[in-house]
Amino acid sequence: MKMKHMFKTMIVGSAAAFAMSSSFAADVTGAGATFPYPIYAKWAEMYKAATGTGMNYQSVGSGAGIKQIKAKTVDFGASDMPLKAAELEEAGLMQFPAIMGGVVAVVNVEGVAPGQLKMTGPVLADIYLGKITKWNAPDIAALNPGVKLPGDDITVVHRADSSGTSFLFTDYLSKTNPEFKEKIGAGTAVKWATGVGGKGNEGVAANVQRIKGSIGYVEWAYAKKNKLSHTQLKNKDGQFLQPDDENFKAAAASAEWTKTPGFAVVLTDTAGKNSWPITGVSYILMHRSQADASKGKEVVKFFDYAYKNGTAAAAELDYVPMPASVVKLVQGAWKAQLKDASGAAIY
Repeated sequence: MKMKHMFKTMIVGSAAAFAMSSSFAADVTGAGATFPYPIYAKWAEMYKAATGTGMNYQSVGSGAGIKQIKAKTVDFGASDMPLKAAELEEAGLMQFPAIMGGVVAVVNVEGVAPGQLKMTGPVLADIYLGKITKWNAPDIAALNPGVKLPGDDITVVHRADSSGTSFLFTDYLSKTNPEFKEKIGAGTAVKWATGVGGKGNEGVAANVQRIKGSIGYVEWAYAKKNKLSHTQLKNKDGQFLQPDDENFKAAAASAEWTKTPGFAVVLTDTAGKNSWPITGVSYILMHRSQADASKGKEVVKFFDYAYKNGTAAAAELDYVPMPASVVKLVQGAWKAQLKDASGAAIY
């Protein structure tokens, strides 16, 4: 239990804290999605202890991570929205999955216990469209008989930055609510109908903690770390579920990794009795031609180590490790696509 407690409490609240956590300069640099930040931080700690090589990851959002890897200012980028084949080709990038996990709705509603409130995709979408504005609104009350709901105004909290977590959330809402799809749609950065923004999962979590009557969306590890009150969600099969790694795994089981370039899969609103409806994959982006082959090799070594040695840490933080069959596919992609300046494989 002590080790489990250590795993669950190691998550730091900012990229700056991660960058400063080592007394040595980081040997590998990455930037992007905040969704996987807690597990990347843990893996970096483990890898440093095992190899002496540091890894500095900037938790700045998927959009910023994509920009930085395209600009070659970091050794790898990270995005929770998979890039399409045309964009990967144009930028000379390869893409592979690193970890999977769940996005949850979180609330700050007086008198409502964590996990007590039930939500559906259509109702969440109407809240984010600004159509449902009170916590005791009929549509929310109908889902929660016996729950004493206050008449407080709802304050919507969303991401202010370009975000893969936003992509997963808006993709889910678009699949379950036609009006949301038409008016807002799915994307890393959308024109929200209402609400206040927070930068990163950290910023959304902080705003929900601070604002009475608020609702937001974050990766599950942030909800637990910040002791935020999450909601149940009704999945495609009509089941109200609590978020946990088993339900994330159930959703991930439907992934068809070889059907699209770059292992691009989206796991929102998947069928299955136990499938969590907002499950996502976090991807790593690297240049196919590595100008500094030694750095490219170190990035690959890091994720190879994480695949082989980081599954227990991932489970402790309620992420879903990549299956062994997918790891083999990724290793094959490394061999085929990552080259040094002379065209030789770096893996």
